[in-house]
Amino acid sequence: MTTIGESLQRVDILDKVQGKTVFGADLSFPGILYARALRSNFPHAKILHVDVERAKRISGVVTVVTGQEVAQYGLFGMTIKDQPILAVDKVRYIGDPIAAVAAIDEEAAEEALSLIRVEYKELPSIFDPVESMKPHSPLIHENMMDYEHTPVAIPLAGTNICSHFRLLAGDVEEGFSSSDEVFEDTFTTQAQSNCCMEPRMSIAMIDSSGRLMVWSSTQSVYAVLRGLSELFKIPQNKIRVVAPPLGGGFGTKLYLKAEPVAVVLSQRSGGRPVKFQWTREEEFTVPTMRHPSIIHLRTGVKRDGTLIAREVKIIWDTGAYAETGPLVCRNGSFSSPGPYKIPHVKVDGYCVYTNKIVSGAMRGFGLNQPMFAIESQMDIIAERLGIDPMEIRLKNAVEEGSISGSNQKITHTALKRCILEAARVSNWSDRQSLKAGQSSIARGKGIAIMHKGTITPSCSSALARVNGDGTLTLLCSTSEMGQGAHTVLSQIGAETLGVPFDSVNVISSDTDITPYDRSTTSSRSTFHMGNAVRLASLDAKNDLLQIASEYFEASLDELVVEKGIVYPKDRPSDGLSIEQLIKKHFGGAGTILGKGTFLTHGGNLDPNTALGDVFSVFWMYACVIAEVEVDMETGTVKVLEVISANDVGKAINPINCEQQIEGGVLMGLGYALLEELLFEKGKVLNDNFTDYKIPTLTEAPRVIPLLIEKPHPDGPFGAKGIAEETVVAIAPAIANAVYHATGVRVKTLPITPEKVLRGLKEEGLAR
Repeated sequence: MTTIGESLQRVDILDKVQGKTVFGADLSFPGILYARALRSNFPHAKILHVDVERAKRISGVVTVVTGQEVAQYGLFGMTIKDQPILAVDKVRYIGDPIAAVAAIDEEAAEEALSLIRVEYKELPSIFDPVESMKPHSPLIHENMMDYEHTPVAIPLAGTNICSHFRLLAGDVEEGFSSSDEVFEDTFTTQAQSNCCMEPRMSIAMIDSSGRLMVWSSTQSVYAVLRGLSELFKIPQNKIRVVAPPLGGGFGTKLYLKAEPVAVVLSQRSGGRPVKFQWTREEEFTVPTMRHPSIIHLRTGVKRDGTLIAREVKIIWDTGAYAETGPLVCRNGSFSSPGPYKIPHVKVDGYCVYTNKIVSGAMRGFGLNQPMFAIESQMDIIAERLGIDPMEIRLKNAVEEGSISGSNQKITHTALKRCILEAARVSNWSDRQSLKAGQSSIARGKGIAIMHKGTITPSCSSALARVNGDGTLTLLCSTSEMGQGAHTVLSQIGAETLGVPFDSVNVISSDTDITPYDRSTTSSRSTFHMGNAVRLASLDAKNDLLQIASEYFEASLDELVVEKGIVYPKDRPSDGLSIEQLIKKHFGGAGTILGKGTFLTHGGNLDPNTALGDVFSVFWMYACVIAEVEVDMETGTVKVLEVISANDVGKAINPINCEQQIEGGVLMGLGYALLEELLFEKGKVLNDNFTDYKIPTLTEAPRVIPLLIEKPHPDGPFGAKGIAEETVVAIAPAIANAVYHATGVRVKTLPITPEKVLRGLKEEGLAR
């Protein structure tokens, strides 16, 4: 019996397709109040006075709270504690919350907001991160050096730079001097919204015992628990955080978001439940978005295409508050040399405050931006040297035992297999035969590769409860947000214990019930929580075998558990069901409880060179080949086909992996061609799905997912993460395909028809 490697149906599929799944947005409680926040319409201004008296008199309004009233709680933030619950002395972006209302219905709350009057004194605003870095620029956080921050943040005093990351490996100037050719290019990437179908939501209430109860659409109940405990000075055992199934996450539903406002309103409403759910407009205009970036590359190579040196400077626009910015800066900058063997590397990453909405975690977590730049420049290098783009990648790609450009020893990689398999399936050798026909349509193919690490160190714990009837209940804090995690965890638990897949269920994300997990992020759940589930199920199995050994008078290694039946290897016909054994042992009824904790080590980088430790316990790799059509008269790009070969370690559930690839391709296509938050003096102009375009099925290309398996010895049954690697290489593959088709190199995302047409005209190629 095995469930590993089987494309089993998702455990939650029926509830979802039948509309029975209860998301956070669906929750309600007796006596619930509805919260709304008054947000700043200035990007940078002092708050002189807030008048809420008229708002308080609206029928149905229970409480109105201002920043001054909650200032005593201090500041919060994931990497730097720089953010108040409500703005106290000044606002730093259009959308910064100033006051909050709780009322018996949303209409009363909205009416109250309209009656709040705020007096401001405008301050100089800064929206360009390059300008923000300059000496004497207006400081967005005058007291930045006084803020509490984690070691990952390295702020520079007297500036708007909240973190400066450095990587030094080898001698980059020596590398350039010994290179035959040096290439220098600058690329820019845009702000992208996460576009979750379910808006962020939090409900807070205080129960009869005085405990704080919070329901949140969060990707980490324990991050919320810890954040609320620190902010409000409440012991963790006096707080309960529950996460219902999420309608999408992609990183934006991490750490404290709506929860602090819901909590203060509940505290001031006699403990009544308060629901703070963001509007669709707030989803576009309130934290967080993907970091816009500016990437400057300088790469030295030999004439045969061997990479010798690479210097990278990345400016990350983190917006008004740091949030995850310094961590994105560290992870993205560290990995920015790409999945290549490069002996001499220098990287400078700058995370910079601006008066715009806050940037934060989004699928790919800092890799989408530099990989667009790196992989675009790899094609520029290949063309100048007369080398096939696939061959130059094969020549330089990391392989088993090699040292990466980030000075990491590489193990357990199938990257070169990904490249070769994608090239084979795509008929890469025939790409030069693609010609424009008699029409104005040109066709091209492009290739890109990628790598990405995972959070290291981190910890995941799980409990495995063998019930009296022989079924298995897994308790863990992995949030289910559409990625199929609970299905994969059920497969791992079933396989480890030796019970049928359909006898397993998962209870998740309740800090009163489920043990600690860092977060459902960083493509870590299958690897980290999968290992914790395996260890917990193995612990329960060992207890079960102890019981069985007494009954069968056999040693543990002589016993087998299969399909819920325990039997001696030499006497399979004498087997008993788990239910029968439990009844015999416990005198009628009982349970067996197993526990498992999986802890990884590493990630402690030298602050001056980023050398000296394991950055990631595993690395994700992929190769993407895209085929496009470009209308030479309009510049319109249509993606025809995407082949994505992914190093998955071991596919626990192959169809689930393929669906991750398909979803990642579509998200990457949006990043490449369509999606961009547009700003005018800090104000988001396209805060709705009419003006902010995301790909639909009509834009979806043919997707060919390829699962390349090389089992990782530390993963559960050899598995690694896959979710984020599926999106990172899409944009550069499309950009390279557009160049192959047209001769136009677009260095600024997204690749719009206007940019392509402008390039065609500049090259004299427009038709």
